[in-house]
Amino acid sequence: MKKVYLFCNAGMSTSLVANDMQKVADEYNLPMEIKAFNDSSMSEVVKKENPDVILLGPQVKYKLADTKKTYEPKISVGLINAEDYGKVDGERILKYSIKLIQDREKES
Repeated sequence: MKKVYLFCNAGMSTSLVANDMQKVADEYNLPMEIKAFNDSSMSEVVKKENPDVILLGPQVKYKLADTKKTYEPKISVGLINAEDYGKVDGERILKYSIKLIQDREKES
């Protein structure tokens, strides 16, 4: 099971995105767990749950460089496209997260 965890300021709108992504993953029988969290809980959540992918919401894009520095290459880190996020396009964001997983697996 691959774990894709989304982080943003409050977690409210990101929860909608995570739910839509999980729905798409379930429709395609993909063994994935997709959850949303407040960015202030990132280090605790990552330490406890060991996700495969960390996706940051557009509102916390300023944390991207530090997050990559802290967690890559062990964990793939990406930024959710603002347009996809605004449209709650779970399928596109899910495809992006799968690509991040595949790219990391190719490198190892």
